[in-house]
Amino acid sequence: MKGAPRLGLRGEMLLLMAAILLLVTALFAGLWWHEKRSNADARELSAGAVRELTREGLLGRGQTLSSQLADAATNPMYYMDLATLGELARATLRQPDVVYVIIHDADGQVVHDGSGDIPAFGQPMSDPMAFEALNADGVHAQWSSKLLDVAAPIRIGGQRIGGVRVGLSRDNATARERDVLEPLAQRLQAASNEHLVGLLLLLGCLVLLGLGATALLQRRIVQPITGLAEAAARIEQGRYAEVDVHSDRRDEIGELVRAFARMSEAVARHDRDIRRMAYTDSLTGLANRLAFRESLDERLLTMQASSGELALLFVDLDDFKRVNDTLGHEAGDDVLGQLAMRIRLAVERIGGNTAEIARFGGDEFIVLYLAEDIRSASGRLAEELIEEIQRPLLLHGRQVFLGASVGITLFPFDATSAGQLLKNADIAMYQAKLAGKGCYRFYSKAMDQAVERRVRLEEELRGAWERGELSVHYQPIFRLADGRLMGAEALCRWDHPRLGVVPPSVFIEVAEQSGLIEALGRNVLQQACRDAASWSQPGQEKPFVSVNISPRQLRTGDLPDVVASALRATGLLAEQLHLELTETAVLGDEVQASALLSRLRATGVKVWLDDFGTGFSGLSHLRRVPVDGVKIDRSFVADVLRDPDDLALTSAIIAMAHSLGITVVAEGIEAEGQYEVLRERGCDQGQGFWLGRPMPAPEILRNFAE
Repeated sequence: MKGAPRLGLRGEMLLLMAAILLLVTALFAGLWWHEKRSNADARELSAGAVRELTREGLLGRGQTLSSQLADAATNPMYYMDLATLGELARATLRQPDVVYVIIHDADGQVVHDGSGDIPAFGQPMSDPMAFEALNADGVHAQWSSKLLDVAAPIRIGGQRIGGVRVGLSRDNATARERDVLEPLAQRLQAASNEHLVGLLLLLGCLVLLGLGATALLQRRIVQPITGLAEAAARIEQGRYAEVDVHSDRRDEIGELVRAFARMSEAVARHDRDIRRMAYTDSLTGLANRLAFRESLDERLLTMQASSGELALLFVDLDDFKRVNDTLGHEAGDDVLGQLAMRIRLAVERIGGNTAEIARFGGDEFIVLYLAEDIRSASGRLAEELIEEIQRPLLLHGRQVFLGASVGITLFPFDATSAGQLLKNADIAMYQAKLAGKGCYRFYSKAMDQAVERRVRLEEELRGAWERGELSVHYQPIFRLADGRLMGAEALCRWDHPRLGVVPPSVFIEVAEQSGLIEALGRNVLQQACRDAASWSQPGQEKPFVSVNISPRQLRTGDLPDVVASALRATGLLAEQLHLELTETAVLGDEVQASALLSRLRATGVKVWLDDFGTGFSGLSHLRRVPVDGVKIDRSFVADVLRDPDDLALTSAIIAMAHSLGITVVAEGIEAEGQYEVLRERGCDQGQGFWLGRPMPAPEILRNFAE
């Protein structure tokens, strides 16, 4: 019986070549079809991108114009300087695309529109966009088919006194879109035709090469060599698990394949050892910064090809430095090891095998997380991480409590590159720190602007005292029983040459975060003592000056020395100086605060607890923290006439403080009724706009001289 006819190597190669030619032809046809589809998609995406860029550009200009106009109109609006408001409005109207400008008061009545006679002056805004513009808390944009309306509030000291609206035309933006898209479509069509010609030429060349290769190549030689080359490429890329080479042949090719397999196993084993040392954090056993960055780059390449989504969580421990400072660095390393294990378990429990975690450096960890509903899923993971870290740690027989702040950024919504994603996550984490720590924040573009503004403000704050931009104003404090002026609170004010009056709530926060508050606090203390030394009048009770002390100044531990130096330099009596500290700052480290305050009080300086009632303490803490007075927060005083609960709480604070021999001062008295109620309840002293606004040093000096 004869066996089946054999084609032989040449026949096999011919059949294989024919199949390859058919496959290549189909592939080129698919490529051409894909090219046409890609061109169509590119035109659609380009049109959308151009429209979005144009829209964002117009929106950015509108937000910038409205913000600048609102900032510039603050002082003119406060003093109702119509001439200046008109100049500002007309200057804005001269900007490209601006069709109208409206400056209105807090009730929505038009104050100026840039015209000469202001026909709408005093009339309420009645257009369809007026309601949202009037009620917006910040910069607010509204779109119509023809216009972009951007509104911004005008505030002084947190109080809204009016707002501005800037209307921009969309006609020029639409024309620019057409000018960009038409040439783009023509270029795409020309490129498509060129690609078709190139594909046809390439296909012809491949057919010729394939026919020639049929006579030269042999399957039993080409395939093993190709397999080894592919395996070598995988080894070069570090993909050792994908290397699978073996052969049962007993010739030279078989020996070569088996030798290559042994070499691959040895290289993979040595590479694993090296990578374990180079890419692992020795303290926690987690991946280190280098390993995480490489993994992130690989994930992003995969995600860009598959249109996937991922989240980057930047975890920073709150107040970890306190552990190293109080318990030592060995204890700090122990804490990091325990927390790393908790973070790893939490990430594995929620994220499964798709999540990766690394120690990014110091007390910072970073998590890469993939999920379907990425925003809500990453938020849940952040909450779980914060809860795990906040659980008490057992260290050398004692409990240690820590917290964490988490910043989250999302791919591809926030950024598409690894460096930008890491930067965004760091910015979001910083915003979580600003929000009070122990929480998480998602990145937004507004955070970039906030960080840029903060950095610029910090740069300008440096040297502001030396340039004479910072000054000290004084708000009078009266004895409620007889209305006698007893002293004043020193308040720092910044008159910026470009921004005008910068609210203290803005620049004091920047000073706290940057460390400038220590130098600023010393300067204010010196100036306040110098001014207060001139307030005393013969035969009268010596007035006092109260100076706010920041938590950072309290933590440095040298506050008693700074105060003593200021008193010596100015000649002010110690009993004339009152130091105000916030309730939360004192109770944050009660032992250290008590020791420092005791040293201060021993010199005769008075210590007051500011904003009392807003923290998490009770009056029982006053028995352990040595203070001479408490200042009832203005939030309680504001509602003593309307809210029985606030009146009862205020009365209780006064009564209990008096029982401990502590003076009570009420802040924020802005009505005669509040004054009378507090006086009837036995409140000792008070301050507020109804009694007297903050004033420069010469003016407060005249008040003491009367």
